[in-house]
Amino acid sequence: MKNTETVNKTTPLDHPILESLKNRWSPRVFANTPITEEHVKKLLEAGRWAPSASNIQPWRVIWGIKGTATYDRIFNCLDEFNQSWAGNAQLLWINAFKKTMEKSKKENFHALHDLGLFMGNVVHQANSMDIAVHQMAGVQFKNAQKEFHFPDDYHVTTAVAFGYYGGNPDDLPDDLKKQELKEMRQRKIQEDFAFNGNFKN
Repeated sequence: MKNTETVNKTTPLDHPILESLKNRWSPRVFANTPITEEHVKKLLEAGRWAPSASNIQPWRVIWGIKGTATYDRIFNCLDEFNQSWAGNAQLLWINAFKKTMEKSKKENFHALHDLGLFMGNVVHQANSMDIAVHQMAGVQFKNAQKEFHFPDDYHVTTAVAFGYYGGNPDDLPDDLKKQELKEMRQRKIQEDFAFNGNFKN
């Protein structure tokens, strides 16, 4: 049964954007509604069609639905902080990318960028399905590399928690509950990162 409790967030826009982008945020608690393999396949299909340099598609994903051995193996690769909340996610996965080009040992400098584009598609698709996504840098990447038998030519980068919006913030540790309930979202203004001319520090 889906937990319908929601956290209200305010997104102060300077310019109008898509509602799906405006309303997206990264909770640390999720509803109890299961995510099915069919849902996972839809998310992966969205990512599959992301652009990539030379169409190499360097992204690789390990995924596991809650209640499965793969889910537990991914969970065990998270750092302690992320383990304090991510266990309520209905789906966990690990992202990696191939470090070299397809037909040579030349480094693919764009692989990490392409993985980001892949996840952008996944997040947008997930939000259209009312599924929240929380991406985590806090993954023990060397342990994950070994656990999931990635060759040396691949680099594990991030872990991701998925679940339906509507979880109960009371299920979080007190410090994270306070963050979860914070209503006003913040971002740098455009002038801090985009320049019509020379770079400005």
